[in-house]
Amino acid sequence: MSAIPSNPSADEATALYSRLNWRLLPFLLICYLFASLDRLNIGFAKLQMQSDLGFSDAVYGVGAGIFFLGYVLFEVPSNLLLPKVGARKTISRILVLWGLTSASMLFVHNVPMFYGLRFLLGVFEAGFAPGMIFYLTYWYGEARMARAIATVMIAGPLSGVVGGPLSTWVMTAFAGAYGLAGWQWMFLVEGLPCIVLGVIAWFFLVDRPADAKWLSADDKRVLDSGLGAPAVAHHSFGQIARDPRVYLMAIAYFCVICGIYTVNFWLPTILKADGVTDTMQIGLYSTIPYIAAVIGMYLGGRSSDRHGERRWHSAAPALIGAVSLAVATLASGHLVMSLLFMTIATAMMWVSYTVFWAIPSAYLKGDAAAGGIALINTIGLLGGFLSPTIIGWAKMATGSLQAGLYVMVGLLALGAILLVANRLPSPVALQARRA
Repeated sequence: MSAIPSNPSADEATALYSRLNWRLLPFLLICYLFASLDRLNIGFAKLQMQSDLGFSDAVYGVGAGIFFLGYVLFEVPSNLLLPKVGARKTISRILVLWGLTSASMLFVHNVPMFYGLRFLLGVFEAGFAPGMIFYLTYWYGEARMARAIATVMIAGPLSGVVGGPLSTWVMTAFAGAYGLAGWQWMFLVEGLPCIVLGVIAWFFLVDRPADAKWLSADDKRVLDSGLGAPAVAHHSFGQIARDPRVYLMAIAYFCVICGIYTVNFWLPTILKADGVTDTMQIGLYSTIPYIAAVIGMYLGGRSSDRHGERRWHSAAPALIGAVSLAVATLASGHLVMSLLFMTIATAMMWVSYTVFWAIPSAYLKGDAAAGGIALINTIGLLGGFLSPTIIGWAKMATGSLQAGLYVMVGLLALGAILLVANRLPSPVALQARRA
């Protein structure tokens, strides 16, 4: 057999990446779908759980957000170990442990147990999303990264499309069965599949392209040639931790995350405030913003790769999301107007999120990049704790969600500004500087 040239034809590369896409991305998407579902379902559980257990909005807000404290404490260590332990073992371990913890939420009967299990869920899921992003850098170069990330990260809003009807259906259809409340069944039904996925991951994934028996030596050379050189050569996590651009990216990401988790945790409550009282209807209405987000992520990732541009493809949607969230907040109580602008805001925030991750994955390469990507995600996900906590306390203080939502509008606008300011040096410029 003749070897494929070091510079493969476009047709050869396209055929190989098409095969690679079907091999890796659907499985990672399914895994991330359940990760997102097990974060999102606390918003639907609130519709029954809060009254059953007598939790206040402030308690719920802290419980929803405390997940991220556990997550951020263990995320960087998890990702620093990933290159040594391997992606296969890491992803498998994460899936099994968070599936067990999520299913155990059915045993919650007081505030300490609620906080404790939410914290543990964050601990066990730590490193999953940045681990997947780092894993993709082994397989995809910068020219294809946004589309690959978008395909996997579509699971985030897709969990909203699936999660709303699924969660509310389980909560209503199984309520009272075998002495369990509907919200208890929901945690059980949505947690157990993660354990199965963890077992599958052990046998299905490989750590790196070099370990893939389903790739020929020529295929591996084609993949290696497509990775290209990193924008900056970071040789250690310490070097990454001293890079100010990493923190600029992290703070911008923090702002976008605040907006996303505002919708994730509070959309059912916002719909209820808009006059929707039936649980099943809330589940169905909540799918609309996430359907728009799925479409937006696909189009945004494709446009970003086609134009080879990341900064404005991430910043502009964040700004549009901020304006739309402000209008949706002003329209509170008017279902059609509120839902329309909440849909636009949700779609734009997810587009910004998707394209954003193509920036650090291009800027950071090598094993040290695992820690860098985790550091950015760790700082950013503090927004997942801050946003529900702020909104929960604001609602307790004012009786309305609006004050907290306006804080999120301001943070989204700040995120857009920081993304515009994030002008990363090109590899050509850096090489010239070194010379």
